[in-house]
Amino acid sequence: MRVGLLGGSFNPIHFGHLRAAEEVRETLALDLVYFVPAAVPPHKPAEGLAPAEHRLAMVRLATKGNRHFMVSDVEIKRAGRSYTIDTVRHFRATLRAPATLFLMMGADAFADFETWKECDELARLSSIVVHTREASDDGTPPRITLAALQRFGYSRKDDHYVHSSGQTLSFVATTVFPVSATLIRDKLRRQQSVRYLMPNEVVDYIQRHGLY
Repeated sequence: MRVGLLGGSFNPIHFGHLRAAEEVRETLALDLVYFVPAAVPPHKPAEGLAPAEHRLAMVRLATKGNRHFMVSDVEIKRAGRSYTIDTVRHFRATLRAPATLFLMMGADAFADFETWKECDELARLSSIVVHTREASDDGTPPRITLAALQRFGYSRKDDHYVHSSGQTLSFVATTVFPVSATLIRDKLRRQQSVRYLMPNEVVDYIQRHGLY
């Protein structure tokens, strides 16, 4: 089984998250994609962060109806700072073998990957797939340097990279979707419409609970 892990604050989840996950799933023939809302994102300020239980509920609403999309509350149950290395270890220990893990992230997140807790071990334990807004001539997204790739032990092979452990690193160009959670929160503060930026069920949930 090929399983993708997509973590994040999802504050709130929107069509950009969903479409990127769907395109990566299709491109890499993933059987499942687990959305994993963070309890406390290590790289983002807590200011403006909706309570974890609400973000989890919104992710469940947004992914409902896609049989390939699953939602995990492992980071919320764990509480404290949500480190990806702990989540990857959890899935490696609990998924029925044989399962191949693909850690999914945006190009901006991968550009900061060296700052992540136990990043070298993450590269050893899971394949990484970076969804990008556009592909460059050599197949790597902007700001990803050859030195950084070599620092993690990756070497080029055809249209992807291979880690010394055998795990892979792939870049998938996904449809440009000019929406962000920051934009949505700003519109909500201004009492502007956010419909068609996210599923209607999520919009209704935000209004019902007075979020943001």
